[in-house]
Amino acid sequence: MIAAFSITPLGTGEDVGRAVAEAVRVVRASGLPNETTAMYTSIEGEWDEVMAVIKQATDAVMAAAPRCSLVIKADIRPGVTDGLTSKVASVERYLADD
Repeated sequence: MIAAFSITPLGTGEDVGRAVAEAVRVVRASGLPNETTAMYTSIEGEWDEVMAVIKQATDAVMAAAPRCSLVIKADIRPGVTDGLTSKVASVERYLADD
């Protein structure tokens, strides 16, 4: 599966970068394929391992904030690997045809 998620610390003021960085640190340390953009972090792996990392990342944010918001969008497609790059490569191929 690929899960795109966003954890927003609440109750810490405007600057949430430090708490978000702790969540990203957890994701990167997981060893699972991942990508962080301005709005979401995407992670790829088996259901249980992906959800465990999302929980650990949420716990890291909760250590720095009294409350958080968590949004998750998932593409659950058994047997598919390397979706983080292959899905983008597919779109790029179509763009190159134009």
